[in-house]
Amino acid sequence: MSALSTVSENLNRILKSIDGRNVRIVAVTKYYDYTKIAEAYNAGLRDFGESRALEAIEKINKLDDEIKTKATYHFIGHLQTNKVKHVVGYFDYIHSVDSLKVAKEIARCAAQKGIVQKILIQVNNADEESKFGVAPSQLDNLIQGISKLDSVKIEGLMNIAPFINNESELRRLFSQMRELKEKYHLRELSMGMSNDYKIALDEGATMIRLGRILFENS
Repeated sequence: MSALSTVSENLNRILKSIDGRNVRIVAVTKYYDYTKIAEAYNAGLRDFGESRALEAIEKINKLDDEIKTKATYHFIGHLQTNKVKHVVGYFDYIHSVDSLKVAKEIARCAAQKGIVQKILIQVNNADEESKFGVAPSQLDNLIQGISKLDSVKIEGLMNIAPFINNESELRRLFSQMRELKEKYHLRELSMGMSNDYKIALDEGATMIRLGRILFENS
């Protein structure tokens, strides 16, 4: 079985499981080279997620002009202030903003480039020490602070759920994220990965981030 047929067949299975719901599938290509991005694009995907800035830019620069210009790129990894300059403008969305310090640096770099950078705020509502993200109790202050910045637009929220086999707990966490999105009248909710995207969809995800389930043989 070719890689392209694997991606196409996997995508068809995922689309059937989504059952017509309006969601953006972000193909997480951080573990794959640029040829996989091209294969996924040719299979019909248009959104690609990366978490290592310099490696991602190197991959994107190897793509055909059509894919470079027509695809949408999402930065989904933890972002340090010294890497912001490499991400702003190269990625359409930055999913992982979790501090005012990082947001200010994004705004500064975006202003230099004459653009408005779309961002999502990462929320750690499972309170996992190993994960980045702002606590729900701190979200109000962070949104207020970022809203005062020029050249940055808050599009939505993002979370990374615990890797657990507990559907009720996952539903609770995803449901809380939806409530926060609605509270702040935001457009996007990036949550759900290969192991839990169906639950995330049930609870209101507008973006799901899929890697293994798209690119690996089932």
